[in-house]
Amino acid sequence: MCDVITAGELLIDFTPASYPGAPVLFSPNPGGAPANVAVQLAKLGIQVGFIGKVGNDSFGTLLTECLRSNGVNTEGVVKDNDYNTTLSFVELNSNGDRSFTFYRKHGADTRLRTDEVDLRMIYGCRLFHFGSVSLTDQPSRETTSELIKAAFKCGKLISYDPNRRPALWASESESLDIMRQGLPYCHILKVSEDELLFLSGTSSISEGIAYMVKQGIKIILVTLGADGCVFSANGFTGSLPAFAVNAVDTTASGDCFFGAFISRLIANGFHTPESLSSLTHKQLMEFCKFASAAGAVCASGYGGITSVPDLKSIRECIDKTPLRTYGKDIKRTF
Repeated sequence: MCDVITAGELLIDFTPASYPGAPVLFSPNPGGAPANVAVQLAKLGIQVGFIGKVGNDSFGTLLTECLRSNGVNTEGVVKDNDYNTTLSFVELNSNGDRSFTFYRKHGADTRLRTDEVDLRMIYGCRLFHFGSVSLTDQPSRETTSELIKAAFKCGKLISYDPNRRPALWASESESLDIMRQGLPYCHILKVSEDELLFLSGTSSISEGIAYMVKQGIKIILVTLGADGCVFSANGFTGSLPAFAVNAVDTTASGDCFFGAFISRLIANGFHTPESLSSLTHKQLMEFCKFASAAGAVCASGYGGITSVPDLKSIRECIDKTPLRTYGKDIKRTF
């Protein structure tokens, strides 16, 4: 049995591999947010399994082998004979921030059916993790919903990363409605500032956090890129600046942050929703600092899974890399 099960998209990110003045070239890299989280957990010693669907093609084989070689249980990976593995092309700006163009019309990741999933993987885990990309289309929407409800009914910890990808939804109103449906089941939420304000319908981080607390969410993590992160749990809220690294590609950086944070919870005995009430402010600070270092190391390299750091790299970042100094231009008011 695995401590953590993640479910959702497993795809190929085509990442820019050109140099200035050369034709645009792309390098295929394994990715998909829940898969990135799974690999980060595995690299930090957590027993983790993945549930998802790929095409019965060369990319599907590459992705499955990539997870397996990184220590992720792939018994939940299904291959589709009718639809190809989903592809994404990544565009990077000068700060390493990325945007995506998806080749996903009837992509294999959207075709996962409930009858293809072994719920015993959910029954045997401590924490179930999902994202919102698997909620964009049927039948994966219904399948993901069934997994969430099964985990909730069994009293499992549930973590949610509502990755906002407007191009994948039929409309903004549909995305807001469906993405919000995951909140009442969630104990641990990781969002960007944009996602927090979108889902909460508020205009500030503090208001957004208050909204999430009213949904019953125990731990709220807000990632702010180079500005660090904000965290809230058990009645206290705090913030941390980011590590001062040279970010070249932020793909999977938030996933590494979340995976590293979850790893600290599991490793320190937080295995049930009830146990989160004993999480102290000091522990939350320590876990977020560890998570921030993981995200920073990932952003220092190119690609998704290829840049997921191990424990040694994270520790070195914490020990040797200074934190950014908040200035007037990036100072946040909460």
